[in-house]
Amino acid sequence: MKLLIVGTLEGHIATAGRIATGRGAKVAHIDSIDGALNALRSGHGADLVMCDVIMDIAHLIESLKTERISVPVIACGIGTDASAAVRAIRAGAKEYVPLPPDAELIAAVLEAVAEEDLAFIAKDPIMQPILHLCERVAGSDASILVTGESGTGKEVIARFLHRKSKRARGNFVTVNCAAIPDNLLESELFGHEKGAFTGAIARRIGKFEEANGGTLLLDEISEMDARLQAKLLRAVQEREIDRLGGSSPIKINIRLIATSNRDLEEEVRTKRFREDLYFRLNVVNITMPPLRDRTTDIIPLAEHFAKKYALANGLPERPLTQGTQARLLTHFWRGNVRELENTMHRAILLAVGDQIEPESIMLTGQGLTPEGASPTSLTAQATSSKTDDSSDNTPLVGQTVANVERNLIIDTLQHCLGNRTHAANILGISIRTLRNKLKQYSTEGKIITPPSSSGTEAEQATS
Repeated sequence: MKLLIVGTLEGHIATAGRIATGRGAKVAHIDSIDGALNALRSGHGADLVMCDVIMDIAHLIESLKTERISVPVIACGIGTDASAAVRAIRAGAKEYVPLPPDAELIAAVLEAVAEEDLAFIAKDPIMQPILHLCERVAGSDASILVTGESGTGKEVIARFLHRKSKRARGNFVTVNCAAIPDNLLESELFGHEKGAFTGAIARRIGKFEEANGGTLLLDEISEMDARLQAKLLRAVQEREIDRLGGSSPIKINIRLIATSNRDLEEEVRTKRFREDLYFRLNVVNITMPPLRDRTTDIIPLAEHFAKKYALANGLPERPLTQGTQARLLTHFWRGNVRELENTMHRAILLAVGDQIEPESIMLTGQGLTPEGASPTSLTAQATSSKTDDSSDNTPLVGQTVANVERNLIIDTLQHCLGNRTHAANILGISIRTLRNKLKQYSTEGKIITPPSSSGTEAEQATS
């Protein structure tokens, strides 16, 4: 993890930096907000910014939003000035950390806010051939395509490949292609010169240049627009890019990893994904199995997440009872590891006593059909449940298809506790389609379940 510290903090900078370094972070220090913005624009990326509360944090966060630089900010300051903490949080800071720094608090904030989890738990026999394949190809520069259902850990395996590669000392840069609108994704990937378009107030280094010498992960690449696919193909083939508004190509030296939760061969057949780009990316294919097929990993993963969120929330660690373990092992886990992580986060907050009891496990999606059911059958299931439920006196006959679709989408989102990714997977639609539908329903005055607090960047971008 890369931590950028902004400000002087009256000598406590060195202490905070040493603590973060001891926890495995790469730490950089800049005195001013303008200097920090210039560093981020120039490709010196950061996973987390820690800023002195006496500085203009509101200006920093607003500038990051305006220039679409996605990095969380935490505020820190001397003593326990409650008003300063409130101002920082209202400005958009994720957390406030009092100084002098407490080692455990710094560690918990780094993990909870940056959410960079380097642990890779894979004890199930089904994972061993996958790990063996990763070990064999990690040292090469071959492009790798990681496929699998949403939440199976595709980004985790990509980080594993980076750490095992000869580029491990370089940057690991991620771009979520599903979370960024098409008109902004090009600038995010390739960068732009000052004045290239309205709002381009300064030169911005794109993710390709930021990842130079390291690894670039294109997450959910199947969501990328066809025009951008063509530009990406040239970058992969020629190993050079053009900034928006630039006058000459820029050479790049990266290792490219792409992920998709869709069947890319089917996307190619239906002309939604370029065949030539698919073969460029699919030099090595790694398929991540769903969590229900790697049951030996469920309990170790649950214990890992329980410890993680106990630390992040300042709560005591609690073991899982036998009844809790049995309940976890019998769940379908349609949302895979991400669903398990969210479940354990809730359990930590709800648990009482010395152990995590079954009553603290709030499971979702228990009535879903198995993986492989078509959107039509899911719709039929939802329709059937409405018809059979005597408490619901709203007949389907007489309703328009649009009304039925709207009710199905809103009910599914509510069932998923606001988790856009899970809802899109259940409905069999892309997260972009779900986003557009929810925006339409919101303008029509419908009440939409807000994104879950533990949602991913992609989910929050759909709100």
